Amino acid sequence: MPIDYAAFKSFLLAAALPPAPLILLAAWGGFRLRRGRRAGLAMLGVALLGLWFSATDAAGELLSRAVGAPPALTRSEVARWRGQPGGAVLVLGGGVRRQAPEYGEAVPNAITAERLAYGAWLARQTGWPLGFSGGVGWTATQLKQPEALVAGRTAATLYQLPLTWAEGRSRDTRENAAQTLPLLAASGVKHVLLVTHDTHMRRALRAFQAAAQPLGVEVVPAPVGARVDALSSLDDWCPSVEGFGRVRYVLYEQLAWWAGR
Repeated sequence: MPIDYAAFKSFLLAAALPPAPLILLAAWGGFRLRRGRRAGLAMLGVALLGLWFSATDAAGELLSRAVGAPPALTRSEVARWRGQPGGAVLVLGGGVRRQAPEYGEAVPNAITAERLAYGAWLARQTGWPLGFSGGVGWTATQLKQPEALVAGRTAATLYQLPLTWAEGRSRDTRENAAQTLPLLAASGVKHVLLVTHDTHMRRALRAFQAAAQPLGVEVVPAPVGARVDALSSLDDWCPSVEGFGRVRYVLYEQLAWWAGR
């Protein structure tokens, strides 16, 4: 019987990412506490604190710093590339909404939309053409169109900036690099501003720099999603939807880094 890779991966991620491990720890601590084990109280306390902090922006920021998320480009760094020949801005896909009722078609999800917006801004600031890499991911089994097609439609209609390259066959970050960089190199591109989220950038750079070296292409990180300060406000230490998503994203990227995907 063939293994459903998409379902298996989804199950593993659900089991490995918050809140599942912390809920299991709380349940085990409660069980031991009922049996009079003092260690159960400690386990329960750790689980409850973990549940709280795993949904905060502060925890997401600390984890991002721990894994070495790169800083955002400054405006002066962007200006340095303006008008230089042989450059391109490349946006990596992060998923789509398969059907948005308000538009009547598939649209970029929040992650891809943020990357695409910054990529379009960089393209206008530098004068470089814009490209996008993203097909149908390993777990996106119900997606009917590659991400690149959806992103291209959005770039043309929303930003009036048609994609010069739209790579729609890749299924993960390594394939993004392997499929897209030869297209850019064949077009004479020597410098690539690589746009993805700060927490994904370390993994993306590993794949793209390895693929770019034989082609003589320079890859420059252009991350989005970095925080200026997510530690000093009381709100940063309180649970929020954004905080929970950021913590899960950082942990997901660390798992993917270890897996080499």
